[in-house]
Amino acid sequence: MSPQQPRAQRTRVRAWPATRGRAAAVQAAKERRELEKGIRRRGIVTSLLTAAVLVAAVNAVIAGVGIVQETRSRPLTGQERADYVKEDVARRWHDWPASMVFPDELEYVGLARSQQFARRVGIAPEIPCWAGVDRSVASVFREVSCRSLLRATYVDQSGAFAITIGVAVMADEEARTSAAAKLPIDDRVGVRPVAFPGTVTDLFGAAQRQRSGWVGVGPYIVFYTAGYTDGRTRDAIPQEELLHSELWPTAQALGGRVARSLGEEPEVPRCTQGNEC
Repeated sequence: MSPQQPRAQRTRVRAWPATRGRAAAVQAAKERRELEKGIRRRGIVTSLLTAAVLVAAVNAVIAGVGIVQETRSRPLTGQERADYVKEDVARRWHDWPASMVFPDELEYVGLARSQQFARRVGIAPEIPCWAGVDRSVASVFREVSCRSLLRATYVDQSGAFAITIGVAVMADEEARTSAAAKLPIDDRVGVRPVAFPGTVTDLFGAAQRQRSGWVGVGPYIVFYTAGYTDGRTRDAIPQEELLHSELWPTAQALGGRVARSLGEEPEVPRCTQGNEC
């Protein structure tokens, strides 16, 4: 037999201490860099948050000062006073009771400058503007915004004349001005009469109208139309009698009184919170 050959042994490579040290140093440096980046990012975020908080705090202080200044009573400006009047007048048709828009009695001046009173016979239900006027007037209201029509009928102190007053409520003063400029110049048309059966006005219809007119105030066009309570038509009245009659001056006076009441300026407070600033 041949003599046994010695086995070849595997040589194991052992890491040198210097190699392990360098690897650990590299890893430590990498971790420091990552840590420094994280610290810088947190610092930037913290700075941004701090700045945002400071800005919000300043805005809150400014807003607080503004609120205090606004809620503190102060004198009304000229524009604010004008707006107060305009808004108050514009609300009256809705806020006032019907008996305030159309009082039980309306004063007028009769023959020999005597003080007389017309009596309200009745108040008609509120209707759309176009439904209570003649066709030529209705076409204007369809073109220019008109909210509603209020009507009431009066008789003069003698009971001989019937007068229907109609308040057309426009969207605002500008709409009223625009509509008024387009209304027909014709005293035969305007608001349609309202008769109340069983009263002295039950014969007062469209054919009985003698004259019609209107006056504008605020957002309102106040129409008035007058005729005789005995049922006579316009064609049946001689022109001379109509010219010398009290009928038309009475109608104008009643329409004017309703218009003045609706457009009268209210008492305006001196300050934003009443009369004390």
